[in-house]
Amino acid sequence: MSQSLMSRDRAEARKKGLFALSTWAGAAILILYYPILGLLTAAGAAVLTYRWFMFRAKRGMRF
Repeated sequence: MSQSLMSRDRAEARKKGLFALSTWAGAAILILYYPILGLLTAAGAAVLTYRWFMFRAKRGMRF
């Protein structure tokens, strides 16, 4: 059974958002022990958050 386009977009946005959130959590933990690696991870998390935001914005999803 196929899903509607809207439900697939919501599932994809949720997946992207959770991945970005978990990367932020990992960056916060890494900053405590390895500051340089934590900052690099935070930069990657910022990119993932931007991609999530743009995905939602292009599809007209509310925040």
